[in-house]
Amino acid sequence: MKRTKLDIKNKNGQKLQAFLELPANQKPKNYAVFAHCFTCSSSLSAVKNISRALTSHGFGVVRFDFTGLGRSEGEFAESYFSANVQDLISVSEFLEAHYQAPSLLVGHSLGGAAVLVAGSRLDSVKAIATVGAPASVSHVKHLFSHGIHEVEEKGEVEINIGGRPFRIDKDFVDDFDKTDLPEIVKNLRKPLLIMHAPFDTIVGIENAQKLYHYAHHPKSFISLDGADHLLTNSEDSNYVGDIIGSWVKRYFPKTEHEELDTKGEQVVGHLNIEENNFTTTIQTKNHSLIADEPRSIGGNDFGPSPYELLNASLIACTTMTLKMYAERKQWDLKEVYVYTSHSKKHNQDFDMNPDASRFLDVVEKKIKLIGNLDESQIERLKEISSRCPVHKTLTNQVIIQTVLVKD
Repeated sequence: MKRTKLDIKNKNGQKLQAFLELPANQKPKNYAVFAHCFTCSSSLSAVKNISRALTSHGFGVVRFDFTGLGRSEGEFAESYFSANVQDLISVSEFLEAHYQAPSLLVGHSLGGAAVLVAGSRLDSVKAIATVGAPASVSHVKHLFSHGIHEVEEKGEVEINIGGRPFRIDKDFVDDFDKTDLPEIVKNLRKPLLIMHAPFDTIVGIENAQKLYHYAHHPKSFISLDGADHLLTNSEDSNYVGDIIGSWVKRYFPKTEHEELDTKGEQVVGHLNIEENNFTTTIQTKNHSLIADEPRSIGGNDFGPSPYELLNASLIACTTMTLKMYAERKQWDLKEVYVYTSHSKKHNQDFDMNPDASRFLDVVEKKIKLIGNLDESQIERLKEISSRCPVHKTLTNQVIIQTVLVKD
């Protein structure tokens, strides 16, 4: 997963701090925008976890700070609800201009209300997910109700929300009453996933009930049992991201998988050196994977290294061979663990040709067998593990014929 900092400005020219999270292969199928909760920021751990979980489902995800919050420019008093909606639209327009228009909006708490409004205005948005969202925008006014009367008298005051000071004015307060969220949800006509904790003490579960009532199908509800409003437990936020990623696939057209042509061979690999550093796409007839180098030697670590893949093929062949042998013998082998490591060692470490000094490729293979097996069966399985086809290939003389292919 790769993070890219974006330079996005809202309609007032203020810079919004934003980051784009990309899936491991750096090629998202779709894009999503995440809107954080009231007075929060995009650096909240729940926001990061949900965003990163979505990347595992092939999304490119933009998380950003609303005007006047986090590290975005502007004052908190300018971060009224309609400005939040406009920030979402500005981010979406940036994505459309530089990448691809977002097809999914995700919002947490008041950010959930904001994505409902923004999603109703953006044609590119095909689905919306909310987490702990209020059923009315004015719901959040209780958080600063202690300062509302003072605002009416003085025009601008400093309030305290969650132990943090913020300055607000009358426009900020009045803006929360301008949006008829129930009416917007009634007319939304887009797939909607509502997620809410049943014992949310900040935004009660009745809000989810109202939103679900207003919405038309296709609509879905997921109970976040045991979670709190801010999803402070990472298991809850990771769960939310994974559920959204699985749910939304039903509403997106299946994209044709861009496969590399193996040209009649078993496997093909491709590296675009200018764009992808060491990240190599590997394709068989029916499957694809990513290979890379670790960051320690200049790679991005988006996939296993070449030698890790070599170890993996030996492991896969060993486990499958042991399974087939044990089944044929009707032995009670239930599980197999194989651990391997590749290294270079001097031949003299193995008392081999002491007069010809050279280094050898060494693969250490450790096997753990689980099942009702006696000692003779265990020893026999150890012998059989060395007879798997890949093991034999690695220990035999291998001839690699290299041919240049011309188009």
